[in-house]
Amino acid sequence: MELTDLTIKQAGAGLSEKKFSAAELADAYLDKIENENEKIFAFLGIDRGGALDQAKTVDEKIKKGEALPPLAGIPMAIKDNLMVDGMRCTSGSKILENYIAPYDATVVKKLKQNFAVILGKTNMDEFAMGSSTETSAFGPTRNPRDPERVPGGSSGGSAAAVAGNLCVAALGSDTGGSIRQPACFCGVVGLKPTYGAVSRYGCTAYASSLDQIGPLAKTVADAQTVFEAIRGADPMDGTAVDFQGRSEEKNKYRIGIPKEYFIEGIDPQIEAAVKKRLAEFEKQGNELVEVSLPHAEYALACYYIIATSEASANLARFDGVRYGFSHQDAKDLADIYSQSRGRGFGSEVRRRIMLGTYVLSAGYYDAYYVRAQKVRSLIKRDFDRAFEIVDAIVAPVSPVLPFKIGQIVDDPLQMYLADIFTISINLAGVPSLALPCGMAGNLPVGLQVIGKHFDESVLFSIGRSLEAIA
Repeated sequence: MELTDLTIKQAGAGLSEKKFSAAELADAYLDKIENENEKIFAFLGIDRGGALDQAKTVDEKIKKGEALPPLAGIPMAIKDNLMVDGMRCTSGSKILENYIAPYDATVVKKLKQNFAVILGKTNMDEFAMGSSTETSAFGPTRNPRDPERVPGGSSGGSAAAVAGNLCVAALGSDTGGSIRQPACFCGVVGLKPTYGAVSRYGCTAYASSLDQIGPLAKTVADAQTVFEAIRGADPMDGTAVDFQGRSEEKNKYRIGIPKEYFIEGIDPQIEAAVKKRLAEFEKQGNELVEVSLPHAEYALACYYIIATSEASANLARFDGVRYGFSHQDAKDLADIYSQSRGRGFGSEVRRRIMLGTYVLSAGYYDAYYVRAQKVRSLIKRDFDRAFEIVDAIVAPVSPVLPFKIGQIVDDPLQMYLADIFTISINLAGVPSLALPCGMAGNLPVGLQVIGKHFDESVLFSIGRSLEAIA
């Protein structure tokens, strides 16, 4: 087996048994990135010197016989909206093209404390606004399973890096499906943790009440290892908390199947693959029951009101004065703002800022934003009621298979519909684990396991069982 084919568990075992060094492992990935990144464009930049320094530190500790955490020496990639001290952090945007991060995001700091080796930064939809990684100002990422197709988004670079064996695991962010949908499209595992389970400090904000950082990995066990390293409270983020799971892990589970998620328009190959995996799961003694999430049909509209409103406020700081790109030939301050933002932001970001600004404007705030927040409460209540009778909910991740690059990039509504099964989870703040459940030809199909708040351990337990069926 090649070094670049290893999981976290396999790589950790190889390091502890001294079959190879951390430096050799890092070198194998760095060389592969340099040779193959051009084909799929998963990475925006790598830090060979920094990665090898981190790896040599691990090798010294192994030589001394020190006990090390599971992520020690593991080559990882970081989505480019997460700060890594001294590296560029563009968020996929021209407006931040030359911005150098002055500090580590809390999740990055925790990875470094666990002696993970950070290879570099991955491509993404601009400011995490997109479902295909085509809105990146630096060019689209391609799906390693089929380079003519998108890897999903907005964490498409991280998912493609894991699927293409350019890293062992990666971090992404998920505002409306941006970890789970690319995990599904690329055939890897991705976790959107409970809102508040992981600190958001050092993540460029898109929609602050929806954003959550999580892992992308090759296996459910690997995703759990990364999650355990990055989870927990943070004095720099008042929403992040320490917690214990609400439920005990069990051998058999009662699983809810939401009738609203198997709808007209879903690709029949996706429906068949998910139902086949669930039928096998049921044969193992688990119980499947139909549940209803009656307000799911309003999730898409609700999400795009709340997310664009928060984006409008969060992205106001990028004005051409303090950060990034600044138009130098402006006549006055107002012209600096309009020219810098007009040229620095891409079309999708401008669209969402304008939508959010409209929603928050006088006369429309109550009609749209306040009403959307009320609907959000109803969506959360639907999940709460479902979890009174089931341990978790299983559903498809996406209604469509990975589409071709350029196929729907100019059709915002079709692009938004690609996230129709994922956005309600962010609105409710509950965790969701996406994992592969079969193939449609050469294209991966994914399902997601949705749980109660802070019940990640139960999701991992169910996920391992579903994964083992393959």
